Amino acid sequence: MTKIYSSRKAVYFLLIFTIVIAFSFSGCGDSTNTGTQETITSGTIHISVDESFKPVIDSQIKVFEAQNPNAKIVVDYKPEAECLRDLTNDSVRLVIVTRGITREEENLMIERYKFKPAFGRLAIDAVAVIVNNKTKDTLFTIPQIQGMLKGNSDLKYKVLLDGTTATSTVRFVRDSLLKGENLSKNAVAAANSLSVIEYVSRHNDAIGMIGVSWIGNPEDTTQLSFLQNVKIAEIECRGCVGTYIKPYQANIALGRYPMVRPLYYILKENFKGLGSGFANFLIYEKGQLIFKRAYLAPARMPFEVRDMKITE
Repeated sequence: MTKIYSSRKAVYFLLIFTIVIAFSFSGCGDSTNTGTQETITSGTIHISVDESFKPVIDSQIKVFEAQNPNAKIVVDYKPEAECLRDLTNDSVRLVIVTRGITREEENLMIERYKFKPAFGRLAIDAVAVIVNNKTKDTLFTIPQIQGMLKGNSDLKYKVLLDGTTATSTVRFVRDSLLKGENLSKNAVAAANSLSVIEYVSRHNDAIGMIGVSWIGNPEDTTQLSFLQNVKIAEIECRGCVGTYIKPYQANIALGRYPMVRPLYYILKENFKGLGSGFANFLIYEKGQLIFKRAYLAPARMPFEVRDMKITE
């Protein structure tokens, strides 16, 4: 009787041990996975995106989700600095901003997450200057724009920006145009890019600086409605003296338009999840074509420039 009892006890403990081991292995996935059945084409992911790129990223998400019905991308549009801070938030694995990560940021993330984040260029954007439709001044040099931002220009226009400190446009203005100098009181903060357009459309004493994806696509009906009230100004061409140009794709791609900035993805995901799937979509042909249709210059796809005659 004792031997039978001992045998049953041994079988019982063996069964418990097997169950524990099975659960242990089932939970040994990547620490960044949420435990759901997520793949590169299914699941739910939260991402943070620079507000300057809302129109084109909305289009990207719409197409990606249409092709992958089991995928849901929840996007939060916000200033660039807030997107970069979200990299330390475990709920956000992908951000889209106008710069990559620095070596210091990379080392901090490696120390925290024990793997190296991926990042790369997606497209090249331009900072467009818009003016009220009643404004006569539509041609500007870079020194004139710098003078208005510093408050010492003969051109008495307020300069509307999509914020004062944390946005990619403000960072571009400070780093690339003002070379680290502070903005003057002549530079006025709006809540976002749409607010810049709305203010300039009502005031002919103001100009605005926004990402070209908000205003440069003539095939977008919303942007066409914007162009009923504002005009895209022409900026002196880089490398071609006396010529003024708009932020068209060819001018961006060939470096003629002087105010351009790259668009990056930063992916904090070390398994093949939905973040990887969406990043790959943006990098390859379909995503690059959407950037092209939004009148940005694709960074991963050859850009062909043809000679054309345009009659206006």
